[in-house]
Amino acid sequence: MNRQAASMEALVSLAKRRGFIFQGSDIYGGLAGTFDYGPLGVALRENLKKIWKDVSVNRRDDMYEIDASLIMHSKVWEASGHTETFTDPLVSDKETGERYRLDHVLEALDIDPVGMTLDQMWDALVASGAKSPNGNEYAYPMTFNLLFPVSMGASETSAALAYLRGETAQGIFVNFKNIIDAYHPKLPFGMAQIGKAFRNEIAPREFVFRSREFEQMEVEYFIRPENWEAAFADWQEAMRTYAQEVGIEMKALHEKEIEKEDRAHYSKRTVDFEFEFPAGTKELWGLAYRTDYDLSRHSEYSKVDLSYFDDATGERFVPHVIEPSLGLDRTMFAVLASAYDEDELGGDTRVVLHLNPKVAPVKMMVSPLLKNKPDLVAKAKEVRAALKKIHPAIAWDDNGNIGKRYRRQDEIGTPWCVTIDFDTLEDGTMTIRERDTGEQVRVSLDEVVERLKAAV
Repeated sequence: MNRQAASMEALVSLAKRRGFIFQGSDIYGGLAGTFDYGPLGVALRENLKKIWKDVSVNRRDDMYEIDASLIMHSKVWEASGHTETFTDPLVSDKETGERYRLDHVLEALDIDPVGMTLDQMWDALVASGAKSPNGNEYAYPMTFNLLFPVSMGASETSAALAYLRGETAQGIFVNFKNIIDAYHPKLPFGMAQIGKAFRNEIAPREFVFRSREFEQMEVEYFIRPENWEAAFADWQEAMRTYAQEVGIEMKALHEKEIEKEDRAHYSKRTVDFEFEFPAGTKELWGLAYRTDYDLSRHSEYSKVDLSYFDDATGERFVPHVIEPSLGLDRTMFAVLASAYDEDELGGDTRVVLHLNPKVAPVKMMVSPLLKNKPDLVAKAKEVRAALKKIHPAIAWDDNGNIGKRYRRQDEIGTPWCVTIDFDTLEDGTMTIRERDTGEQVRVSLDEVVERLKAAV
């Protein structure tokens, strides 16, 4: 199916208009890099998380799920290298003091900053002769740490420094010994977590693509070092499976091998899954072979033994790690962009989200043909109540003519609309209308139930 590509403006407008995503602190002018999720956004995100958990945890026999604290000890981030390396290059306007990401400034000038030191980026900016957006000179750049510090304690003078976690991965690594002691797992095994992370981005931009608060879906899969390639390939395939199951347009998804000089300091191999977003092709997810970097560093800094003892071989060693890391907000963005379409149906132009039924926030809409006929309304409510026992996401709409009701449901991706009419009162059959084609057929309630069960 050839679909109308979504523009950034169209997606942002739809997201706000229909209650998927709102700007954070909106009534106060908004807070950059923060977003609130409305009822449809919450439902869509929960469905995306459910499918990720099914693919990454439930279908396997070697996974342990955790939920670590959002606030973590400062030593965690020293050991992980975040306090030293979790930085962005910052440049400011000499006159106004406004700050910008230096690498983004260079990219806008068609200068590739990858691999450059801070001095090299500055030299390239000076050589370009570029001025700030306000027409002023730039000040010499500095590095800016992205961690959010938190003061813990009742007194400012005695408060201990902690941080909002910059990634969910470290919550897994610091719980490695807890899982070993509590469950005695055999290698290979993984630990999975869904949760919030926080980064004090200098220049959040492109809707939910780069924000200061976001949600991650991550696995740290612990292996013997000699088995890393097979495990890497296994998780790479799992990520492809997830993309297909949530309805990401596979033609717009690309896997990019990251060269050594561009990889994170802990990574021996990284593959980025890139997606063709409305603002360009950018990173959606990452898959990294982190070696034994994290467990070794935490052992060193905490003075706690984080090695693994193999009962079968008598060996003790620090496991290596494969990390599939997926951002929920970017995933939602990619799913909406993949599903968005503007087409013509019945002679009218419509906006429609071709969402996978398992992902759709509303599974069905039930409606009486006429809202001023008590018998039709009562029967429609009876049918809806029966369907809600199977799944709660069953909408009700009796406002306006039936065509307008269909269009409203098309716009939020509802797969099926069920209409109760006078024939329903006679023989129990009802009309079910399919979102993508507009096709309408008469079916029994049992047939409606079967379609619904296939979508949950």
